[in-house]
Amino acid sequence: MSLTAYSAVIRRLVVSPGSGASGRAPVAASAAAVSAVLRAFGRAPEQLPTRTVVYVGATAPDPALAPEHEGCEVRTASSPGRALRLAHQELQDGTADFALVAGFGEPDPDTITVYAVKRAAEAIADNDTVLGTIDPTAIADPDITPPLRALHYGRRDTNPSHHRLLLWSGQDLQDEKRVRGELMPLLGGLHSEAFPALPTAVPCGSKPGPVRGAAVTVAPLSSAAVHKARPVTVRGARPIALLFPGQGSQHAAMAAGLYRREPVFTAAVDAALSHMDGEGDRIRADWLNPAAPQIPIDDVRRAQPLLFAVDYALGRLILSWGVKPAAMLGHSAGELVAATLSGVVSLPDGAAMMMERVRQAVRIPAGGMLAVAATEDQLRPYLTVDVAIAAVNANQQTMLAGSAEPLAEVERRLRADGLTVVKVPATSPFHSPAMAPASDAVESAYRTIPLREPTLPLYSGYTGDLLTPQDALSPRFWARQITDTVYFKQALESLLAVDDMLLIEAGPRQTLTAFARRHRAVRLAASAAIPLLPSRPGTAEADRQSVLSAASRLWTEGHDLDLVALSRLWTWSAEGTPTPGQTTPNAPGPRPLATATA
Repeated sequence: MSLTAYSAVIRRLVVSPGSGASGRAPVAASAAAVSAVLRAFGRAPEQLPTRTVVYVGATAPDPALAPEHEGCEVRTASSPGRALRLAHQELQDGTADFALVAGFGEPDPDTITVYAVKRAAEAIADNDTVLGTIDPTAIADPDITPPLRALHYGRRDTNPSHHRLLLWSGQDLQDEKRVRGELMPLLGGLHSEAFPALPTAVPCGSKPGPVRGAAVTVAPLSSAAVHKARPVTVRGARPIALLFPGQGSQHAAMAAGLYRREPVFTAAVDAALSHMDGEGDRIRADWLNPAAPQIPIDDVRRAQPLLFAVDYALGRLILSWGVKPAAMLGHSAGELVAATLSGVVSLPDGAAMMMERVRQAVRIPAGGMLAVAATEDQLRPYLTVDVAIAAVNANQQTMLAGSAEPLAEVERRLRADGLTVVKVPATSPFHSPAMAPASDAVESAYRTIPLREPTLPLYSGYTGDLLTPQDALSPRFWARQITDTVYFKQALESLLAVDDMLLIEAGPRQTLTAFARRHRAVRLAASAAIPLLPSRPGTAEADRQSVLSAASRLWTEGHDLDLVALSRLWTWSAEGTPTPGQTTPNAPGPRPLATATA
């Protein structure tokens, strides 16, 4: 079940501005009251999403109330019910990214009921608590506030054949040995059907100790897996940096094993695809049916939008575990994902920027990219007007890009001289002069996109350093990324110069993990790099097993994780899910992902 057609209320509270001396006079829908609405949830207006709209539902709003207040658009409706319906409509058509709906006179004449409303898919992707979804069709009278329907997203799935994560800890090595000794007999005598329902971590309900163990296993092998696992003594958890790969990392059905098997990932993919110019359904269909795609995965029309959606969803998945990244770094198109997750652009705008890149790229004559085992300096003699250095990724790992025929000629020269050359799966000459017309067109489109400074450190592969406020706010900076060289090696150097890091690659193929493992800080084990997904295409279970292995590494590193969120990887399924507020006859009851009493 896709949530993209629903709007979710994530917060609701009653505000009493105190408009009258007695405190009981009817509250007026004035500018002062809108200011109170904007601050109702403890956030300053500039901290709200870019396209936050305030919907005022009041019988007689102040005529002096302007259509914009404190940087937010203001819409008026004649009743709270109409205001909620208008918010739902504009969230769905993309006019608004976030709605604050103010029901004046609810529940009393001197109070305002304020609803914080988002698209339901984005609420789940952001790991928000959902009070319910708006059902504008439930009541015919538009002046009556529509009811909230409980959000039942997915159902409990305790298939014992699926891999799961077992975590345990002790206060010292002896205590860890005791805990493990108590766990193994339990697993050996446990009925396989009960295996998925075991607690994620033991001992339960106590703070994790500094000596930790982890096992990714299936029921029949669980006792042996726990026995073989080596305990790790936590010395201090290294800060986490997320890495997002770009084109060249894609492959058929990448990360598809997580789709409809993990709620945050599923909702995030659906949310991203829903903002892709009506192409989202076709992109999803090609992704989930790789044997007969309408457009091949290496075509820019599939590779880059799908990589954006998958990278974004994997980033959201990691954040849902309670991970707080210290930094982000993207490679090529992955930098746009990092920008989205770090708050430079909203998800709808990030997706729109991606689709504009694609729209302009397909107008450029065909080209490609090559990965060469050589340094940038070694390759300079091979460059031509049409072939350029596309990326400097690691020692002896450089990429070239250009139009098809000139690049083929350079490839012949390189091979004749004994250099190792690998064709990168790409059909467009990104990061070469051939893309200049596309860059100019993209820049013009980007000038309408609201840009903000990142909310956490974002390292840019185009400057090789921390993203500056000036670059973050520059349409030209984002547009020229399709022509300029990616200096991933230098950006990683700048990142790892700040601190020892645990690098997590949130994307397919493990390309950036391989680059990072060439860095001296990783070779010396001061920093470490771990992938989230397998290195090559495999089974759906392999995708989940790989993600669980990454989570186990975070645990033994010393990071405390949201255990309920982790358990969804082996206890949740979207298959057979009823729509919000309904049940399906003769099927197990749906398990709410995030519900609360409105």
